[in-house]
Order: sequence, then C-alpha cells, then structure tokens
Amino acid sequence: MINKFAFAATIVSTLVSLAHAGPISGEHQRKADLVAHRAMQYLESRQNPITLGFDDDPEVQTLPAITGLVINGFMLDPGVDERHPVVATATRYILKHQQPDGGFYKDMLPTYNTAICLSALSMVNRPEALEAMLKGQSYLKTLQYGDFNNANPNDPGFDDAIGINHPYYGGVGYGKHGRPDLSNLSFFMQALHDTGVSTNDAAYQRALVFLSRVQMSDEINEMPYADDSEQGGFIYATVPNIESVDGEAGQSQAGTTIETTEAGTEIVRLRAYGSMTYAGFKSLLFANLDPDDARLTEAMEWIEQNYTIEENPGLGMQGYYYYLCTMARALDEAGIDEINGHNWREEMIDKLHELQFVSGAFKVFESRWMENNDILIAAYALIAIEHAKN
Repeated sequence: MINKFAFAATIVSTLVSLAHAGPISGEHQRKADLVAHRAMQYLESRQNPITLGFDDDPEVQTLPAITGLVINGFMLDPGVDERHPVVATATRYILKHQQPDGGFYKDMLPTYNTAICLSALSMVNRPEALEAMLKGQSYLKTLQYGDFNNANPNDPGFDDAIGINHPYYGGVGYGKHGRPDLSNLSFFMQALHDTGVSTNDAAYQRALVFLSRVQMSDEINEMPYADDSEQGGFIYATVPNIESVDGEAGQSQAGTTIETTEAGTEIVRLRAYGSMTYAGFKSLLFANLDPDDARLTEAMEWIEQNYTIEENPGLGMQGYYYYLCTMARALDEAGIDEINGHNWREEMIDKLHELQFVSGAFKVFESRWMENNDILIAAYALIAIEHAKN
C-alpha cells in the first residue's frame, strides 16, 4: 500500500544518508551511467544542425515536444546544466516555437507540445526561459475542460464551459476540440507540478474529477463502465469519441477483461493497463493527496499485482518506452525502490542496458504512438534511466 511505501521510503532515505549508499548497487550505477552517456551522445548526433531541434525531418510533423523530452533527459543528468551545448541550443529551438497565445506548438497538438516544453523550460535557469514558461503556463491552463467560459453543450471545445457532470470535465485532449484523455492530462499535470503551480489551484481540483473517472474502481468512479470493477488501475478516456458524450462507454487501449464480483457474477469491464495506470498514479501524487487516500492505495495495489519491466501490461510492447518513462517518473516521485521484492531501479537499468545498441540508440518494437522514432524512444529511455539511477 502507498502509505507503507511512503513511510518505508522515509526510513530508507535516512539510513541511506547515514550509510552513504544508494538504492542501486555500484555495478548498476556504472551501467546506468553508461546507458545515459551513450543515449546523450546518440541524441546529440541527431540534433538538426540548422534548426537545432530534434524533429525537423521534412517527412514528419513538427513536434517541439520531442525536443522538450530531450532537454528533460539531459537536464536530469547531474553533470549537465543549461550551459550544455545541446540544452542551450535546443532551448532556443523551443522558445522559437512559442506562439502569441503562449503555447509551444506548430499547427497542431497544443496540449502535448506545450506541456512537455514547459516541463523542459522549468529546468533551464535562464531569464528568457522563465518568462516564456510563465506565459506558457497561463496558456496551458486554458486548455482544460471546465465550467469557466461560455457554454456550448454540443461538441465542446476548450473555449466552451461544461459542467462537472460532463465526462470531459477536468480533462485535456490533443487539440482544440474532441475528447480528453489521461495521457494528455498526465503531461498537463507534470507541467503544472514542474512549473510550480500550487496544488490548491483549481486546475488540480478539476483534474482530480477526470482522474477519478478513468480509474477502474466502483468505489472511486461513478461512471457506469466502472460499476462493480475492483481493478484500481487506469484506462485511457471517459468516452471513445465526441459522438459518445453520454459517459457510458469509456475507452481503454487494452480492450476489456472479465472480473468476478463479490456475488460471484462474471462481468466484462474495460481493462486497466500499465502506462495509463502509472500516468494516473503519478498525477495523483502531484495532487498531494493523503498517502492513504483510496485513489492512491488502489492504484498501488494494481501496480503491485501487475509489476513488470518486460512489457506494457495489457498492451504488450506497444507504447513500451513511454511505459518505462512514465513508470520511472511515477515510482521515483513516490520514493519507492522495491515492489514485491523487485528492485525496479536495477531491473530497469538492466533492461535498458540490454536494449541499447553501442550507437546509443534503442531497439524498436512497435510503430504505434511513434515508437519507431529513434529520437523519441531514446529520449524516453534517457528520462527513465535518469530516474532509475536517481
């Protein structure tokens, strides 16, 4: 349970400081440093010398977020600061993509791009980065569905007010219209956390409403698709598309599963899965809930029951590097070093070392969600390894 882990983490951190030892062995520290070093060298070799970004292949869409992920990975390394050539030049690239409205994007995906770029800028100690970050922070908050603008109940966009009973409430999506999802919301909340937004801010409170509606627990989630479910993990969205705003359907990228109720009846419910459960768990941590809050403890129980480094539970190898990145961020944020006797930090280091080529690139498993993009998965892996070695 999360409360036990939290107390354990406090005790362990005290003992660690006394013993001058970390949660990973010296061998794993050296292995992690090697993986990180190779990944940074590889990413540096892939930086566009003209634009200074990491996604300006003319055959693909421009996504400043990928450059933001690279900056984040570099800045997590203790030997890197904002003066590093890659960080300094990539920061200029991101700043160049700030729009008059404050967002960081080019033509599309304002939430995803802005949120990730804000997290990157929060690590860069430069006046121009701070100024741009604060402007972007204000813009990001406007992308959340809520009850603070002009009402339009049919296919609401981010500029339209909706009530708390609407399944979109508190969520954020990819674009200016269409249904919100947990992945975008998790990047949104990461950005709020990283840029110092108070957990008392209304954006957090609205987000908690959406989070409860994508957690598969009858105790927590009032939506019909969670009735009698006891999974505790998270799904992707409250509705599958803009035509289904009645809130009865929900959406999981992992399909469905069969659960058995207390009465012994078998029911079919949307399947909670790995990457979204860690995204939801991390978002709950950022909201500063009480450690024994049922939303945290039920998510942690799912994590304990489904722990693995080998795949994205429920999706196999689809979204695998996103999963490792999100998992590492979440468990590191929670101060958890072991799950069911598994030292997740060492196991993740071993796995990323195994999957990395001498060039610093990583083995591609699937093309879904752009995980055939060598730069993107290297950035995910770099963030994961830095959190794993802590």
